[in-house]
Amino acid sequence: MGKRLYVGNLSYDTTDETLSAKFGEFGELESASVVMDKMSGRSRGFGFVEYASDEDAAKAIEAMDGVDFEGRELKVNEARPREERGNGGGGDFGGNGGGDSW
Repeated sequence: MGKRLYVGNLSYDTTDETLSAKFGEFGELESASVVMDKMSGRSRGFGFVEYASDEDAAKAIEAMDGVDFEGRELKVNEARPREERGNGGGGDFGGNGGGDSW
């Protein structure tokens, strides 16, 4: 399995296709996707690319980190594993029952 990279500070106009085309210059891509906001349908300004080999991923990091792409200076590094999220926290809704104290 290859290596997944985080690509930050993307232009809001960047698409999966333009991301794939640019990062495909450094080796065989398994995937490229811009993360979209569910509510607005607009780019959230970052995405992920996954390379078939670790060597290609290393070339892409070296070549693209700090480079201007579509008017923005990219931040490119190895993606961290996704953290498991709990059920949203919430806190304690108990309390003392709210009884009257006569």
